[in-house]
Amino acid sequence: MSDVRSLTGILRDSRNIVAFTGAGVSTESGIPDFRSPGGIWTRYDPREFTFDRFVESAEVREKSWQMRREFFDLLPEPNPGHRALAALEGAGRMMGVITQNIDGLHQQAGSSNVVEIHGTARDVQCIGTAPGHDEPDGCGFTESHQWALDRVDAGESDPRCPHCGGLIKSATISFGQALAPDVMDAAADLAARCDTMLSIGSSLQVYPAAGIPLRAKEAGAVLVIINDEETPLDDVADLVIRGKAGETLEPAVATLRSAES
Repeated sequence: MSDVRSLTGILRDSRNIVAFTGAGVSTESGIPDFRSPGGIWTRYDPREFTFDRFVESAEVREKSWQMRREFFDLLPEPNPGHRALAALEGAGRMMGVITQNIDGLHQQAGSSNVVEIHGTARDVQCIGTAPGHDEPDGCGFTESHQWALDRVDAGESDPRCPHCGGLIKSATISFGQALAPDVMDAAADLAARCDTMLSIGSSLQVYPAAGIPLRAKEAGAVLVIINDEETPLDDVADLVIRGKAGETLEPAVATLRSAES
């Protein structure tokens, strides 16, 4: 039986699907994996972009806005993998998407319940004038990323909060910054309640996020792994597919929707 037929059968028997997605689900949208050739960390030193370094150094903050500019200059759009997951939600089978990605492409494709473990690059937030303990301590000001980039383009290399003068940072989780407890709780809740967990495009090596698919499996869910390379959870998965997200998900979901129409 082909991988697509096997996946279609699992989707057909599922009513509460949750997807856990990593960088591999967005590479088909033209966003390189951070560590792949052409990825962000081939041009920037990740050791510079810790939360503490961002707070301490105006130079690091300036570089971070350059990095965000490069990211959005890619003009990424949702690919068939993103759209297939949104279609599963439209069919009433998808409970939600838990993503390690910061690109916002799941929402753009039409998924409504998206838990962004590492935050989003599409928003910026005030983190206060001198936040400590690796946590933002701002006044609550948030805006779209374009607000900050417009100010950078106007000559502000280090935009400040218009309300309190605090530092402005992309609403993403930086190295050394704690994951938001409420976000992790929401992800854990979805993992505990799903009947099928689709792990898509993730190496499943970055913890604690990578433990979420295992939590679902231990709670009794069927675990499907779709990834170009081996992962540490391949041995416990019910189905492992070597391939790209869109090339696998799109035909499986299309077949399922066709059979139901």
